[in-house]
Amino acid sequence: MKILITDPLSPEGIKILKEEGFEVDEVGKLAPEALAEKIKGYDGLIVRSGTKVTRLVIESADKLKVIGRAGVGLDNVELNPATEKGIIVMNSPEGNTISTAEHSFALILSLMRNIPEAHRSVKEGKWEKKGFTGTELYRKIIGIVGFGRIGQRVAQYARAFGMEVLVCDPFISEEKAVAAGVSTVELETLVKTADLITLHMPITEETRGIIGAKEISLMKPTAFIVNSARGGLVDEKALDEALASGKIKGAALDVFENEPPTGNPLLNHPNLIVTPHLGASTREAQDRVALDICRQISDYLKRGVITNAANLPSVSEKMLSFLKPYLNLCEKLGLFLAQAAPGRFNRVQLEYYGEMAEMDLSPLQHGFLNGLLRPSQGPGVNYINAPLLARERGIKFSESKSAEALEFANIITATVSGNGTGLSVSGTIFGKKEPRLVKVDGYLVDAVPEGFILFCQNEDKPGIVGKIGAALAERQINIAGMTLGRKEKGGPAITILNVDAAVPEETLDQIKNIKEMNSVKLIKL
Repeated sequence: MKILITDPLSPEGIKILKEEGFEVDEVGKLAPEALAEKIKGYDGLIVRSGTKVTRLVIESADKLKVIGRAGVGLDNVELNPATEKGIIVMNSPEGNTISTAEHSFALILSLMRNIPEAHRSVKEGKWEKKGFTGTELYRKIIGIVGFGRIGQRVAQYARAFGMEVLVCDPFISEEKAVAAGVSTVELETLVKTADLITLHMPITEETRGIIGAKEISLMKPTAFIVNSARGGLVDEKALDEALASGKIKGAALDVFENEPPTGNPLLNHPNLIVTPHLGASTREAQDRVALDICRQISDYLKRGVITNAANLPSVSEKMLSFLKPYLNLCEKLGLFLAQAAPGRFNRVQLEYYGEMAEMDLSPLQHGFLNGLLRPSQGPGVNYINAPLLARERGIKFSESKSAEALEFANIITATVSGNGTGLSVSGTIFGKKEPRLVKVDGYLVDAVPEGFILFCQNEDKPGIVGKIGAALAERQINIAGMTLGRKEKGGPAITILNVDAAVPEETLDQIKNIKEMNSVKLIKL
């Protein structure tokens, strides 16, 4: 398999790929048009922040399975086109954490102690101690907007300096905040209260300009802003006006909306410290992110292990070993329901029972939806893009878990519904990872979800099995397995037959015309 690398990468990471037997091509930074031509024939692509992986690049790829970003930000990779095409997008967020957090604190200390201006003054032969009186961190309030890995590390450093830490992040639980020694607040409270605000979050439509004119107007006149995360989180026009008017005391930026920030009026302010996007620029961080992304790419292409994927749940090697048969089962449940369900459906549900309910089962959703959509969407649907395609088609997905063990140690029940109709099917794993259907619409069954299945809904009357068998025998179609299910004697029942070949339409019509038959469907799994 071939890997293309288009940005500088540590030799240690490249060594890993070559030792794993990959053919590695290193080229310089390519414009999207040139990369679109070059990408053909490659299984993997590794980039840093310099290469833009656009829709054109992704649609031009003919073999690409994975895109790896050495570092955190994925602003330069168009995620939706990759997901649509079934290409996994990974990053390596942990390698940059320490480096970026340390750089944030370097900016904080430099800003609050006037170090760049004092340095310049001494170099010019001056000795102006009074002009560079600073501000202590001790007992000041730091407001951290975004509490991921980097935000948490910054909080640790701040507490070591004796600072009170406020955090604004909708995804942090109260328990986690207490454990980290921080207080959670709304953004408005944070900007009003903090002596120093530092940002640590990705740039999205929701986070762009999160610190704007309104937020700055609420800040203390002695407050500082630090952004070493992503350009655009702070409204640069509003910041320019605040620095010019003295609304805030100062700011430090490692990132800008447009880089390099040529001609940016912000650069004219003496109370602004700037660095050229150095957050991840340490030898240690460069080595770590390269090693991490190269291991991740290798693990995925060689072993199917998914780590730090932006468009698919991460799965460790141990978890993959456990989940693999259940992924297969969920795909079969989806395929079964797509072909057996009456009418259209717009709601689907997965229910997990037993020991597995304690685990992260999010990958199983992808397997189920992949099977559910494949009969109608064809080969264009896959594990990666199935949830996206389901949402685009207005299908609402839900899931539930219960540690209660039912008939088996682990059972998965899948249900589709819509327009007043629906169908459910339950499955489990027998013995050596063998999938089984164990219940259909509440009827207990025992069917192997493989090959061709004849799914019959009929009345519980004598002779029904013989009539079905006779119709199949006329066409020399062998029955490989059969299971019957009923809830009460003489009432509605189901018959499921595994057959060795596809059943012709005329034979299906013949079976449908059996007096006791309500419906017949041929299902291909």
